[in-house]
Amino acid sequence: MKLGINLLCLSGHIDETAMPHLELIADCGYDHVEVPVMHGSPDHYAWLGRTLKDLGLEAAQTSIVPDPEANPLSSDPDIRKRGRAHLDWIQDCAAALGSQTVGGPFHAPIGHFTGSGPSADEIAYGAEAHHAMAERAARDGYLLALEPLSRFETHFLNTVEQAKAYVKAVDHPAFGIMYDTFHANIEEKDQADAISRLGSKMHVLHVSENDRGIPGTGQIDFSTAFAATRAQGFDGHVVVEAFGAGLPELAAATRVWRPLFPDLETLIRESHTFVRATWNAS
Repeated sequence: MKLGINLLCLSGHIDETAMPHLELIADCGYDHVEVPVMHGSPDHYAWLGRTLKDLGLEAAQTSIVPDPEANPLSSDPDIRKRGRAHLDWIQDCAAALGSQTVGGPFHAPIGHFTGSGPSADEIAYGAEAHHAMAERAARDGYLLALEPLSRFETHFLNTVEQAKAYVKAVDHPAFGIMYDTFHANIEEKDQADAISRLGSKMHVLHVSENDRGIPGTGQIDFSTAFAATRAQGFDGHVVVEAFGAGLPELAAATRVWRPLFPDLETLIRESHTFVRATWNAS
């Protein structure tokens, strides 16, 4: 597997100020970083891609749909058009960054609810948009990994069963799922069984503790989750995802109001040690 860390623990936008921590990540032996691509220009991400390469780090990406007025699932054709344009921008940045995977909930605005589960029209609009994304991803040589979130963050995709059905609707080999242990801990009865049912449709594994802190310090049984993942023959991107309390831009979305780790160096070092050792032992 390729071990990475999601840089949302640093910031919602990665620039020169992140260099000391990027150097630490490289020194610890991570293989890649997962870059939040929320705003900015492709030129910025081209610079960041070169910077990561110089450090010996490969690049992955996480992106969202930030605004209900650019929702690719909307019944309003103008809103849907803006949503498709946003997905195009995500892929422009992926090409510039050199992303190997593009993950995250780039399906619906986080925290935006309709009062019911996904409609047939929403699924159809989403599948059309994501199939188009997958066609481009295949041409450019990376994988898509759409992320189901818990019911408290979205109504669109919550469970592995929904995710599998949606992968079938999108119907493209470059399109798969980002399995996140935090969200699955809420929505699934048994993580090992959920991972087994998802099978080869898992394109990225997010390693996220039940409180979003350092993996291995909470309630999630990562040994079992890793063993189930390896049993599927998965050898792709495994990404530590933890959130701090110091980023106002993320606090409202992630509901993190308190420190979940003593400092970033502790998070980076202890997460690397824990995931490597637990993965190997599984």
